[in-house]
Amino acid sequence: MSKLVIVESPSKSKTIEKYLGSDYHVVSSKGHIRDLATTGKGGLGIDIEHDFQPTYKVSPDKKEVVKTLKNLAKKSDEVYLASDPDREGEAISWHLAQELGLDMNDENRIVFNEITKNAILEAFEHPRTIDQDLVKSQETRRMLDRIIGFKLSKLLQSKIKSKSAGRVQSVALRLIVERENEIRAFQPEEYWTLAANIKKDSKKFSAQLTKVDGKKAKLKNQQDTDAIIARCHKEFKVASLESKVRKKEAKMPFITSTLQQEASTKLGFGAKKTMQLAQKLYEGITLGDHTEGLISYMRTDSTRFSAVFIKDAFAYIEQIYGKQYVGRARQKNSDHTQDAHEAIRPTNLANDPDTVKPYLTNDLYRLYKLIYARALASLMAPAKSDVVSAVIMNNGCEFTASGSVLTFDGYLKVYGPYEQTKDELLPEMQIDETLSDVKLEGKQHFTEPPLRYSEARLIKEMEEKGIGRPSTYAIIIDTLQARGYVSLQRPSEGSKTKVFFPTDQGELTDAKLQEYFEKIINVMYTADMEQHLDEIALGNRDNIKELHDFYNEFEPLLDHAYEHMEKKELERTGEMCPDCGHELVYRMGRYGKFISCINFPECRYTKSEEEEGEAIHETCPNCGSKMVMKKGRYGSFLACSNYPKCKYIKNTKPKEEPKPTGEMCPDCGHELVERKSRFGTTFVGCSNYPKCRYIKKSEKAALEAKKKTKKNTRKKSGDDE
Repeated sequence: MSKLVIVESPSKSKTIEKYLGSDYHVVSSKGHIRDLATTGKGGLGIDIEHDFQPTYKVSPDKKEVVKTLKNLAKKSDEVYLASDPDREGEAISWHLAQELGLDMNDENRIVFNEITKNAILEAFEHPRTIDQDLVKSQETRRMLDRIIGFKLSKLLQSKIKSKSAGRVQSVALRLIVERENEIRAFQPEEYWTLAANIKKDSKKFSAQLTKVDGKKAKLKNQQDTDAIIARCHKEFKVASLESKVRKKEAKMPFITSTLQQEASTKLGFGAKKTMQLAQKLYEGITLGDHTEGLISYMRTDSTRFSAVFIKDAFAYIEQIYGKQYVGRARQKNSDHTQDAHEAIRPTNLANDPDTVKPYLTNDLYRLYKLIYARALASLMAPAKSDVVSAVIMNNGCEFTASGSVLTFDGYLKVYGPYEQTKDELLPEMQIDETLSDVKLEGKQHFTEPPLRYSEARLIKEMEEKGIGRPSTYAIIIDTLQARGYVSLQRPSEGSKTKVFFPTDQGELTDAKLQEYFEKIINVMYTADMEQHLDEIALGNRDNIKELHDFYNEFEPLLDHAYEHMEKKELERTGEMCPDCGHELVYRMGRYGKFISCINFPECRYTKSEEEEGEAIHETCPNCGSKMVMKKGRYGSFLACSNYPKCKYIKNTKPKEEPKPTGEMCPDCGHELVERKSRFGTTFVGCSNYPKCRYIKKSEKAALEAKKKTKKNTRKKSGDDE
């Protein structure tokens, strides 16, 4: 071999190698190969006293990977670094260059926005050096997150038993707790609306009271409403009619945050699931005899498309739908936009969703279809409607009604399934015409408190306020739940959307952070920090000065908190440990509240809160010790109290018997049955398992997808957020 190419993900290495040919060998670093060490003062891996000098260490699970890469690099004439096209990817290339002993002045950095043959070959025509400013920005972020994550987490663990804090994580928690406090403090106010339900020419429509004597109508109670009803005569008069054409532009193409929001509201996907699926679509799908990435890079904050894609899309729209459907290219970026990559789009418009559907799981297909439709629709002509507005008067009371009919579907031709429209026609009317078949109907309402944050609403809020970056939103949301600070649940029976509720521990954590660290754990400080990191990436700000400025503000606050924050004692249950006689206490674990011995880790007796008081009259068949009830991620189970010396466990869930389907196995002739996999997926397979391993194709795809989701690990080591 003569040319070695190192990418992040194993799944795209074979595809890229096929594109490049036999002179190239493409291998994967499997993400980050090293991180800040946990040695030195405070275990930070950062020498704060010497201008924040970092110490890096190869991750234990990457030692063999690095060893292999070093051997391959020695045998190669050239080494190219083709990690992902973002700051994290730039840092990965820098770490690889350092570990492999590569010259930092070499033009060996390869960047591409999509995994297609043309894009890969074009990228190798324009290699560049590693962008040190991008590396400094990522390194600064990592050190800030390490300092806050380690030092603040240690404080909270010792004082109030909270698991962690983070630069962005804690601000996201602040938003959720703030919203909950607003809801609790909310006082509903009564108001009324008044509708004139009108029938004309056998058609019914409704007009709403908008003004009284030329001023905005304000009906505070039933008395106000009854007074207007009494004031109105039987006959209503059409005062004015206005007809106009209303245009509705398509929404901008997807960036990371809007993709997460739309996938949540339209498909019911969580942010984490959305990013996992998008990663797969980006890295490559096998389409019969070849593999290619179906979408461009999914971590972006820009609504810009390349000139080539715009040209191809316009030609495609004209060919498929007609010239009248061709729109215009638009771009609208926020002040926080880095604009390093294009908006999320299909890599090849010929790969329409229905064509590639046979090669995708159902979830991959649904997400790809949404991305494809949004990208195409954003370049299509506006939808047009004829709108008629009527003003109807009665003794100084003004009622308004409007109707519309879609006259040209425009971009809705493609995006219609995600934006439903409904025609509402008004009957033919003339100015000064009298309407007498009218019934007035008053309705009582109460003002509503602000909505709790759903995943989509929280992501939108964080994006608008400039908190974090799109690539970190899913991780932040996942971390808040894993730490037990928030729960995601339906607010009431029948609700479709899950929303965030802060837990008691989450509210306590937020309260203490606001009491002692309000200067740095707030929206404005965090947004400013993101802006400063962007400026470092552009080479316009000194990263070492930024770290000093932060630390000089943070350290006194930390010292003050250690001195004055009260320590929360563990809550006693009033019972004694049956194993050692010490007191039992409540603790918070990964799967909720549980009871354990205060003498932990010397005594490892535990039981879940739900099982409190329930006697377990079983002994371990392996060692004879007492069995105890525990709670894991898949539910309750019995385990030996002598763990970890004895690791015997017993599943308490009753085993579900396979259900006959009435079909026969095409491989061996036995009956097909419906089963449940270990991951909870229902599938149809042969009753002669394990001798016959036949699974119906559609169920097999769903099962494999579930397994991959369970095994999927984070692409990047990222932040302590």
